[in-house]
Amino acid sequence: MPLKNTAKRLLKHAVIRTGLEAVALSRAGALWPAAAGRGLIFTLHHVRPAREGRYDPNALLSVTPEFLDQAIRVCAESGLTPVALEDLPKLLADPNDTRRFVCFALDDGYRNNAEHAAPVFRSHGVPYTIFITRGFVERTSSMWWETAKALTRKKSAFEFDFGNGRETMSTRSHGQKLAAFDRISRFVQTADEDVAVARLDAVARSCLIDPLAIVDQLTMDERALRDLSGDPLVRFGAHTLTHVNLRRVGEKRLAEEMAGSATAVEAYVGRAPQSFAYPYGFAAAAGEREFEAAAQAGFAVAVTTQPGVLTAETLAQRPTALPRVSLNGLYQRPRYVRALISGIPFRFM
Repeated sequence: MPLKNTAKRLLKHAVIRTGLEAVALSRAGALWPAAAGRGLIFTLHHVRPAREGRYDPNALLSVTPEFLDQAIRVCAESGLTPVALEDLPKLLADPNDTRRFVCFALDDGYRNNAEHAAPVFRSHGVPYTIFITRGFVERTSSMWWETAKALTRKKSAFEFDFGNGRETMSTRSHGQKLAAFDRISRFVQTADEDVAVARLDAVARSCLIDPLAIVDQLTMDERALRDLSGDPLVRFGAHTLTHVNLRRVGEKRLAEEMAGSATAVEAYVGRAPQSFAYPYGFAAAAGEREFEAAAQAGFAVAVTTQPGVLTAETLAQRPTALPRVSLNGLYQRPRYVRALISGIPFRFM
């Protein structure tokens, strides 16, 4: 099973890389300009120097400051105008404005966003939005993907109950570590998320791994957010109270997660957020009910992680269901950014 999981990962990455290479080398964007739409919104998480070590199941969430700088330069060369996410509705509603835009949005509020990403954005004068989860800021919610990474990296074996009793997970080899991480990920996404995360946290603590200490190390607290809020280029958006999959919670909690996170962000930085990001953001985590709830909560825009380019029609009709394109840590090449900007890869998804 570990070898099978590793092979699947490698095959998936190879297919994506081949597609990006094909678009980049063919210069198809010049032949199909309409595919690019009116621009795009990029998703980021970690921005930090390259890290040593072979095992990182979350590598796709981390790009280097150098790559971010390259991506911004490619956007400029491609004729994209960088704007703040919350300004998109007004800009795209103007029939006399034919520019194409790019927005940069960073999820989860990592400390490295202030340390490494903000200086890059400032050097180019590019606005950026950071989406904040109250549970991370206040150290009451763990980040299960970081906990699972720490657990599978540190231990050579551990016991875990996936619902049918405790079983031993062997994590000696690289492949076994990836397989264990993937199984925990599937468990979180299919079981009751609160129960699954609590179970993972308990196992981690039994192995002398503190999930909330990981959050404290990685994410900005209220003071750090307040300090960063002095940057005129930064905007802060809401990202729920607990980073839960919103499609899997009831109506009451859905409303609380949205409204409560907006209130928290305003308290941290002194300005009510105009934008919202759905945790995870894929189709199984953000659908029509959630899009309507975001509109009812008063957000001008809300973003998914469902890939695609911007169009005036989409923004006018569904401003709380905007697509985003990942600046993925596994594909840090300027030519891949050019391929994404072309919009052509999304025509085949």
